[in-house]
Amino acid sequence: MASRPIVPHQQPKGGADALGKQKPVTGNGNNRRALGDIGNLVNVRGIEGKPQPQLCHRPVTRSFGAQLLANAQAAAAADKKSAAIVVDGVIGKGGVKVSKQKVTIKPKPETVIEISPDTQEETTSQKKPQEKSTRKKVETTLTKILTARSQAACGLTKANDIDGADSENQLAVVEYVEDMYKFYRLAETSSRIHDYMDSQTQINDRMRSILMDWLIEVHNKFELMPETLYLTQHIVDRYLSMEPNVLRRELQLVGIAGMLIASKYEEIWAPEINEFICVSDKVYNREQILRMEKKILNKLEWSITVPTPYVFLVRFFKAAASDKEMEHMCFFFAELALMQYSMIMYCPSMIAASSVYTARCTLKKSPLWSETLKHHTGFSEPQLLDCAKHLVMFHSMAAESKLKGVYKKYSTPEHDTVALLPPASNLLEELAVST
Repeated sequence: MASRPIVPHQQPKGGADALGKQKPVTGNGNNRRALGDIGNLVNVRGIEGKPQPQLCHRPVTRSFGAQLLANAQAAAAADKKSAAIVVDGVIGKGGVKVSKQKVTIKPKPETVIEISPDTQEETTSQKKPQEKSTRKKVETTLTKILTARSQAACGLTKANDIDGADSENQLAVVEYVEDMYKFYRLAETSSRIHDYMDSQTQINDRMRSILMDWLIEVHNKFELMPETLYLTQHIVDRYLSMEPNVLRRELQLVGIAGMLIASKYEEIWAPEINEFICVSDKVYNREQILRMEKKILNKLEWSITVPTPYVFLVRFFKAAASDKEMEHMCFFFAELALMQYSMIMYCPSMIAASSVYTARCTLKKSPLWSETLKHHTGFSEPQLLDCAKHLVMFHSMAAESKLKGVYKKYSTPEHDTVALLPPASNLLEELAVST
């Protein structure tokens, strides 16, 4: 039994002055102070006559002290093996000290609890063998039930379920991932970029390809996240589609400001403006970059949360059960598509699905397109054929093109030298027949 804290000395009502004389208690009831509890501060005049903050506690009465002592003696008689506790306090008027009493209490046995992976609690000590745990193992949770119902509503079977291995991973959000990609499909339609080159008088599609090739090299030099590159391309194209008659000398400035915005959105540590000034050979100064950044954001109405091909690629990788080589191959085709102005006619999900299909054809995967891929991408093999032909054509021309940013990047061992692989011959034959 825990005892109340005891203070060395407590004055009766009215308090005492510096010489120890008792102060009279005034008869006015409004001036009386309520007895403070633990932690309350009262002012007691010190030796110098100045108010001193002091903790005020409730006094231990005689009856409470006697009860405390009786309980301690009863506990000592029940168990001889006990710990001695010293109770030292002040009881009565005038601060009369009571001698130290050793009282004993029975220590409570310690119980060690281990939590197993199945969240079952078992006691490893002080537990009899015949005792059974009253906690039942919950095998089916509400989350699993909701997930199963969601999959059934979406028409998912065990063959098409690609999120089963991540059911315990909260970051995979398997309960909502299908609904998220349904929303992405709707969002990509509303944020789709239309053909804008006819409204530009000083730039053309060739100049845009040069800009994107340079931005890919800058992105690789800064070692930025893949999401940043795809968002940069979207910001640049969307701004050019909304702002007609962009000057030729401002095109690179638009690319720099677009990558700066995308870096601030995606990166943990975005490159500084001075770094963009250096990579552009100091053609633009800080004020020009900031002015263009503000202009782009105002034109886009600060709406830059859009699904890019990268958002769909990471989902389609999972549906294809791809390895690192295949992922690099898919990124190679997707970045080739970023450089070509003609590819804006395809929606981001189509470019991502076609990149996966073309990569499987290039690496000679079997089957080229499965029911699982068809279900999660939403495209059948014939629907992807036209876009895939463009990607194969870009691959066949990459080695001889003057714009070699993507080709050099994916010719390194870091990216499994996928750019050096021969193009998909079967698609090239179909392309030759169709033309």
